[in-house]
Amino acid sequence: MNTRIDLLQPYPFQRMAALLDGVTPNQDYSPIALSIGEPKHAAPEFIVEALSNQQRLRSGLGTYPATKGSDELREAFSRWSEQRFAAPLAAQSQVLPVSGTREALFSFAQAVLPQGRDTLVGMPNPGYQIYEGAALLAGATPLYLPCTSANNYGVDYTAISEEQWQNLSLIYLCSPGNPTGQVTSRSDLKTLIELAAKHNVILASDECYSEIYFSENEPPAGLLQVAREMGLDDYAGLMVFHSLSKRSNLPGLRSGCVAGDARLIERFLTYRTYHGAAMAAHVQQVSALAWDDETHVQANRRLYRDKFASAVPRLAPYCPVRAPSASFYLWLPTPESDEAFTRRVYADYNLKLLPGSFLGRAAHAGSPGATLAGTNPGAGYVRIALVASQDECDEAIGRLELALA
Repeated sequence: MNTRIDLLQPYPFQRMAALLDGVTPNQDYSPIALSIGEPKHAAPEFIVEALSNQQRLRSGLGTYPATKGSDELREAFSRWSEQRFAAPLAAQSQVLPVSGTREALFSFAQAVLPQGRDTLVGMPNPGYQIYEGAALLAGATPLYLPCTSANNYGVDYTAISEEQWQNLSLIYLCSPGNPTGQVTSRSDLKTLIELAAKHNVILASDECYSEIYFSENEPPAGLLQVAREMGLDDYAGLMVFHSLSKRSNLPGLRSGCVAGDARLIERFLTYRTYHGAAMAAHVQQVSALAWDDETHVQANRRLYRDKFASAVPRLAPYCPVRAPSASFYLWLPTPESDEAFTRRVYADYNLKLLPGSFLGRAAHAGSPGATLAGTNPGAGYVRIALVASQDECDEAIGRLELALA
């Protein structure tokens, strides 16, 4: 057996099930779950219609899809990248379809990390647990990069020591961030790109929340966008991960694209060919339609904008809540331990939230920017995913007002 599997920690929702085991929720309230970042807005109607097209289905189901993906899909994503980020891509060599960002973020580490030597993989803390699992199963050691209020919930990449840079092979970054919603600034991305290039470190940028932001005039910057502004047209050492799950409310489609350094794309394609990770042909066809349409994405943003505009002012009198820069998460400070608060709001108000400590790891003495060894930067917060309808989110915020009062 692969003993590295024993290194994996229980997934946050497994831990949450154990935390709430034996708790009887107040049946005076209907159940509301804002614990999982699963979009609940309606899928675009034109995508549903396209998926229902019998000719498209028969054609797609009757062929083995190419791992490299269709020209149609890669070209659609390339057009979107140039329109959204002013980051032109060679569709034949710098774009690869993937079955959602989760599987790609995990398998990327297996494909690119060196074997036979100790290596570090940097990742935001708190953050998405897939980064940690990818590093551990590739035989690497996670380097947890704290995201705290002291740095506006971003990572201070200048706090990484020279020795750590020498041992790093890969850094995962997430902007807009999960769970804090923090957007990495252009200046911080530029600094990171320069440091990574100096130390020959690959950057994997998880940008699956990039299209959920609150000002149409201020979209979050992307890694390739900043690289292009720096004159790095080949995107050497850089890879971005995008998905239709959040952008287009299509989590069940399992469709995304990775893009960047052609050399890394070539290696990743070889790995994926053996892995058997090709996207179904009919899924590729409708994915191309989704990447080519912005109207439904703008409508989606308005729904999230309205929910945050309602929620934040209502919670502000009770705790120092902040609106995120982007994404659909509220990173809410708790008046007691995050686990105790989660149990209490479930017991009293039939409301499920996710403890922040389940998304973080205790800092060790060598953690960059860590002031107190053993401190989990996710502790004392809960992550609230405002993914449900406006009415249901309004009801949930009302229950939180009662819990915080």
